[in-house]
Amino acid sequence: MSSLAGKTGIVFGVANKRSIAWAIAQAWAKEGAKLAFTYQGERVKENVEELAGTFGADTLILPCDVTKDEDIASVFKAVGEKFGKLDLLLHSVAFAPKAALEGRFVDTTRDAYLVAHNVSAYSLVALARAAEPLMTNGGSIIGMSYFGAEKVVPHYNVMGVAKASLEASTRYLAYDLGPKKIRVNCISAGPVNTLAARGIAGFSAMLKTYEERSPLKRNLVPEELGATGVFLASDGAACITGQVIYVDGGYSIMGM
Repeated sequence: MSSLAGKTGIVFGVANKRSIAWAIAQAWAKEGAKLAFTYQGERVKENVEELAGTFGADTLILPCDVTKDEDIASVFKAVGEKFGKLDLLLHSVAFAPKAALEGRFVDTTRDAYLVAHNVSAYSLVALARAAEPLMTNGGSIIGMSYFGAEKVVPHYNVMGVAKASLEASTRYLAYDLGPKKIRVNCISAGPVNTLAARGIAGFSAMLKTYEERSPLKRNLVPEELGATGVFLASDGAACITGQVIYVDGGYSIMGM
C-alpha cells in the first residue's frame, strides 16, 4: 500500500511546473493522497488548473489570497465539503516586493516588511488555524523555508527575516497543535530555479556557491524535495514536529 493512501491534502503555492509545491504535490499524489489546490490571482490560474487537472477532472482548485481571511475560510469550507476531513497541508507561499530583495536590508520600508511577513509567515498561522477543525485524525502541516532564515544571505534581506518568523511560528504551532496529533514542520531547501527565486538578485551565483561548497558538491533536484515531503507527511515521521529539515546537500553545516 502507498504510504499516503487514504489521506487528503491541500497545496498552497503552485505557480508553474517548476514550483517546489508542485514537486511535493506530485510526490504526495504518487503515494496515494487525494489533493486540492489553490492559486493566487488570475495570472497563475491557468497554470494551476492545467497541472492540477492531471490528477483528474474533479480535482478541487480554488482561488485564495492568503492575506484575506474570507478567502481562507471559503477554501477550507470547500475542502471540508469535498473530503470531510484533512490530513495534509503544504504551505509554499512567500512574497516580498522586488525592491526589498535588492540593496541593503536596512533600507527596507515599513510596507515591504509588513507585506513580507503577512504573506510569508502569518499566512502559515492563518492556514493552520483554519485546517485544525478538519484534521480530526491528526495531520501534517509543512512549510517551506530557506537558510536565509538562519544566516545572512546577501539580497535575501527581508525575506530571510520573514522566513525566520515562519520557522519560529512552526515551533509555536507544533506546540499548540501537538495534543491533536497535528505535526508542523519546515523543509529548508537549497536554491531551486523557481519563479520566485529568479526575483532574487544574484541567484545564479547562489546556485554556483552551493555546488562548490556543499559536502555533496551539487544542487538538489525537485524530486528530492518531493521525497522529503512524503516522509514528513507519512506515519514514518509520526514523532517529528516543530523541526526544520534541511535539504541542501549539507550546505547548512559548513562554516566557510
